[in-house]
Order: sequence, then structure tokens, then C-alpha cells
Amino acid sequence: MSAPAEAMHQVAVHKTELLLFFTLIQLSVIVLAGRIGGALALRFGQSAAVGEIIVGILLGPSLFGWLAPDLFAYVFRSSAPEPMQILSQIGLLLLMFQIGLEFDFGHLTEKRNRTAVTRVATAGLLLPFALGAGFGYVAAPLLNPGANAVASALFIGTAFSITALPILGRIMIEFDLTKTPLGVIAISAAAINDVVGWLLLALVTTLTVADFSGPDFALKVLLVAVFFATSWFAVRPALKAVIRWTQRQESQGFRLNNNLLGIVIAVIFIAGMTTFQLGIFAIFGGFMMGVILHDEHDLVAAWKERIGHFVTVFFLPIFFTYTGLRTNVGGLDSLAAWGWCALIIALATAGKFGGSYLAARSCGLSHHEANVLGIMMNTRALMELIVINVGYDLGVISQQTFTMLVLMAIVSTVVTTPGLRLWLPKIGLAVPGKPVRA
Repeated sequence: MSAPAEAMHQVAVHKTELLLFFTLIQLSVIVLAGRIGGALALRFGQSAAVGEIIVGILLGPSLFGWLAPDLFAYVFRSSAPEPMQILSQIGLLLLMFQIGLEFDFGHLTEKRNRTAVTRVATAGLLLPFALGAGFGYVAAPLLNPGANAVASALFIGTAFSITALPILGRIMIEFDLTKTPLGVIAISAAAINDVVGWLLLALVTTLTVADFSGPDFALKVLLVAVFFATSWFAVRPALKAVIRWTQRQESQGFRLNNNLLGIVIAVIFIAGMTTFQLGIFAIFGGFMMGVILHDEHDLVAAWKERIGHFVTVFFLPIFFTYTGLRTNVGGLDSLAAWGWCALIIALATAGKFGGSYLAARSCGLSHHEANVLGIMMNTRALMELIVINVGYDLGVISQQTFTMLVLMAIVSTVVTTPGLRLWLPKIGLAVPGKPVRA
């Protein structure tokens, strides 16, 4: 190797090592902060994910960058952002697969309280979407200048209408609500909201990417429909056959061995690449692969045990921090901006909580039962963050609107646990650490 070539090689190696150094600093800070945030949230009676979301926001310019700008710049701005962005997206892809695995479609055919489920799901979807879309369209010239007003309206409407099924499920387990009639109604309605919500997000994304061109949009919808059909009718049976084949080689029951794990991960990535090529985000491919395997209960349990914890501990805080780096609460630097933020939170709550409450009351549920349903359906958390990150990446919501929607996601999730502690005793259900009111 010539002297100039060797010098260039050394420079390249040094740059790579330097990039690795700063990436490891960031990962160390993010993972440890995520654990601390989760532990503190649990101590305050919140879900661990709530603490991880808040810590992710605090690691951004909203607090860390404000209190220690030089140190913040050293940790998060000293190297190119691409490694963290890629890790965030890989983690989100795996997380969406995991969310797909957790779907229990048995809730969607539950006969008990079917009328209540249908009404709550419908009202909890349509009313917040209408309020969000109406607000987004009217406020677009002020909050999202330069963006397509219809696209902004559709994304804000979708953000308003989503319910965080995984977080809600964990909260319900903590309060022992999964077997109660009210719990069945809530989780079933949330499942319907999520199915429709993700389909709606895919549709809105496709429409935006197609630049509202009728023929382009129709073609993309057709291609996405072909992908969904192929996944269900071709990839699903093929994967099930692979699972059966790998397990025949095991002598001690089901085991997620290295071969099967490698195949599943490769399929997730291929599905992500496919949906990206179709013009929608890679996360939809990961989600679809989880959905088609949701009834492989041994695989689901093994994935959660072997991979799920790593995704939750390592990848999920990266996504929250990635969102936090895009969030700047200090950017809401006027009374008018905070007024818009308060209006977003109020409209989102009125739509989801109010719609679910009114639907529950129309089915004969009591005032307090309807309150419980409304507060559970209003939980947004992670799902909301995914939606608004997609909208931000597409340029249809501004950085300031992004921050407002992040705050809305946090508020709607934080109030869930106190609301349940307040209203559950009033309908005769015990909560941890609180006696049932006679």
C-alpha cells in the first residue's frame, strides 16, 4: 500500500472509530436514562413506558440541550446522526413486528357486549378523527406553513384517533381488568381502533406520497393490497410450514432456535424493504409480519422471552430519544403557541374521551363506567409517536406542531392511571393500594 493510500486508510479508520465512540456514548446515556425513567414512572404508579417517553423528550433540546447546551452538543451533535437514525428505524421495525404479534383478533369477534364494543370503537375513532382533521385543516396555514393542508389535516386526524393498544393492555393487566366486562369492551374497541388506525395511516401515507394524484394513489393502494393479500395467503402458510419444519428437529418442545430466529428476522427486514419500495414506510411491513404470525402462540411467547426484552430495553428508548431530539418544548415560545398546544390536547381528549363516553352511555353503562372506558380509550403513548414521526418525515407537520402532538401523547397517557384510580372504586373494582368504596 502506498504512503498516501495508507494515510487515507488511517484517516478512514479514525473517523469510523470516532463515529463508534460517539454512538456508544449516546447509546449508554439513552439506555441508562430509559431504565431510570421507567423505574421512576413505576414508583409514581405510571407505566414504565411513560417514564421512558418522558426521559426521551428530556434528553433532547427541551431540557438537556437547554440546561447544558455544550454537553448536549458534545453527546448528540459531535457526530453524524445517521447511526442513531438507522438504529431507531431498525428498532421501530422490530417493535412493530412485536406489536403485530400481540394482536388478539379474538377480541374483535367477542359476542359479549358487542353493541358497546361497536359503538365505542366507532365513536372513539370517528369523532376524534373529525375534530383532528378539521383542526388540522383550519390551522394548517398558521401551524404548518408550506405543507399541504389536506395532508396535514389527515395526519392530525389520524393522530387524534389512535389508541395505544400495547400500553393500554399493560395498564389493564396492572389493574386486573382484562377479564372484566368493562375491560373486554375497552380492549376490543382499542383493537378495532388500532386495526383501522394503522390501515388509515397506511392509506394517508400512500395518498400523501402519491401527491394526491388519483391514478398514482389508486396504483399504490392496489400494490399495498396485493402485499397484504400475498402476506396473508402466501407468506403466512409458508412461514407456518417453516416453523413446523424447524420444530420437528427439536426434541424438547418448541424452541426459537437460531435458524428459525434468523429466518424470522430476515422476513421482517424483507417485508420492510417491500413496503418501502411500495411507497409507504418500512414499519408497515414489520407490522404485517407480526399480524400474520399472531396465532403462533409458542413463537410469540418465545420471541417475547428471547428478543422482546432486548427490543424494549435497547431499541425502544432509542426511538423515544430520537423523537425527543426532534421535540423542542422551548420552541413553544409564545402564549399563542401554548394556546394552540392546549387546544390540541383539549380537542384530542374531547374527541376520544368524549366520543367513547357518549357511546358507552348510549349502551346503558353508568356514568363512572363510561368514564373508565373514556380514559382508557384516550391512552395514546407510543402509537401516537409513531404516527407523528411519519407525518414529520413526510413534511406535512412542522417541528412546532410535532412538539405539540408529542405533549398531547404524553398528557393523554399520564392521566390514564390516575383516572382509573379515581373511577374504578366507584364501580366496585379494587385498584392496587386503594380500597373499594362501599
